[in-house]
Amino acid sequence: MNLSLVIPLYNEDESLSELIEWIARVVQKMSISYEVIFVDDGSKDQSWSVIQDLSAKYPEVHGIKFQRNYGKSAALHEGFRKATGDVIITMDADLQDSPDEIPELYRMIVEEKLDLVSGWKQKRHDPLSKTIPTKLYNWAARKMSGVYLHDFNCGLKAYNSKVIKSIEVYGEMHRYIPIMAKRAGFVKIKEKVVQHQARKYGVTKFGIERFLFGFLDLMSITFVSRFSKSPMHFFGTLGFFMSILGLIIAAFIGYQKWAVLQVGQQAPLVVNNPFFYMALTLMVLGSQMFLAGFLGELISRSSSDRNKYQIEAEI
Repeated sequence: MNLSLVIPLYNEDESLSELIEWIARVVQKMSISYEVIFVDDGSKDQSWSVIQDLSAKYPEVHGIKFQRNYGKSAALHEGFRKATGDVIITMDADLQDSPDEIPELYRMIVEEKLDLVSGWKQKRHDPLSKTIPTKLYNWAARKMSGVYLHDFNCGLKAYNSKVIKSIEVYGEMHRYIPIMAKRAGFVKIKEKVVQHQARKYGVTKFGIERFLFGFLDLMSITFVSRFSKSPMHFFGTLGFFMSILGLIIAAFIGYQKWAVLQVGQQAPLVVNNPFFYMALTLMVLGSQMFLAGFLGELISRSSSDRNKYQIEAEI
């Protein structure tokens, strides 16, 4: 199989027939074998019935239906598991992603030997309440991850099959597949400006809270990807500097009292100095960071995948 199209959806029954007709027109001109995998994320409308009808009409169409709504990451995970193509392209089902982008995305993966191509909706048909937070979120993602893409959350992406078989998409981490791919050693990542179309049917399924959750997920994936194998490196370093700072402040308070006593004056009580409590707090927190690091190391060393690595070749 040359190409797999993985399309997660939730309550998109109005757009599915038009979408698959558009995809068929585009991909049939490419003269390649392909499949379309719709993942119905617990829709409450007639989406699954439409998918069943499309599967009967188009042998390339397959479907997965969730019992309830699990989220886009879960839908992509199951779609990736079922995909058999050498190239996997993901897109949204709401017709805001154009299937006309498929040939060039496919070419970039095959001919340029890229691991991942991420779409960039340079011109968006969204209100300012969505575009401004998106720009801030993408800026933070670039700075924290070191992956310089303009649009992490674009659903239109293309992958070499090795990428999606080497990473696990869970929680709400679908936004950060490029980051996970880079951490797994797939560094041939580019982006392509893609057409963003105005929504034709229905309403968006995401609220403003996705930006808060997205930022929290970004911190989570950054921490896990860097320190999951060695949590003591993070907690131990943080605990060390907190403890050292606390000791320095405590030593300074002690020196102040000693200097006052040397000149025969009445020294104030150490407990009346607010810096004493700052020093005490820092040393206690530093000790707790060390303890968290030790516990993290124990958990990490007991993990079943502690020595699981992605091996590219072996002779």
